Amino acid sequence: MGKLLSFVSDVSIFILDDDPSVRETLVLLLKIEGYAAQGFGDGSSFLEAVRNASPACVILDLNLPGESGFDVLRRLADERVAAPILVISGAADISMAVAAMKYGALDFLEKPFSSDVIIERVRAAVKVWREARGSERDGFANFPGRHLLTCREREVLSQVARGASNKEAGRRLGISPRTVEVHRARIMDKLGAKNTADLIRIVFSEGSAWRGLSAS
Repeated sequence: MGKLLSFVSDVSIFILDDDPSVRETLVLLLKIEGYAAQGFGDGSSFLEAVRNASPACVILDLNLPGESGFDVLRRLADERVAAPILVISGAADISMAVAAMKYGALDFLEKPFSSDVIIERVRAAVKVWREARGSERDGFANFPGRHLLTCREREVLSQVARGASNKEAGRRLGISPRTVEVHRARIMDKLGAKNTADLIRIVFSEGSAWRGLSAS
């Protein structure tokens, strides 16, 4: 247990929720799991903290007073915050979930949710964050337009570059082939690729890009 705690204790999780009971419960739960969790009740203090830190994951409630959760999502996207974002809401519908994903959210959870569910999603988000950091060290950051992609889109692109089919990529990432197809289409649109071959050409257009993936 000590090794596990030391492995995650340097991992910072930011929680933005105006409900003190929800916020404090999540902070306590994540601290018990060994994460360095910090809660915020408003968008302004949260955004200021994000600018001065590098959280591994953000849990963001859409229903906030004043500056809405969508406003905060847009700000995070504009400022290219790399942390995977888990969006939560007590008044969710399909259109809200789709809009949240459009602004870069990794996942969407409807309140109420169980402790096991949120811990599972946080672990998955932290895994995405760790893999993104490792990819950058391997030269993944070099290809043109990388900054335009969300964490999940970079994960999907990693699978595409390895030659994985939508089904294979979905199995490895824990998402459906249809979701992979949607992400692939968005990636191609953002990078200006006409087809998969063109996408690979763009990715490999920088000499050292993706050198770490060929061996994996």
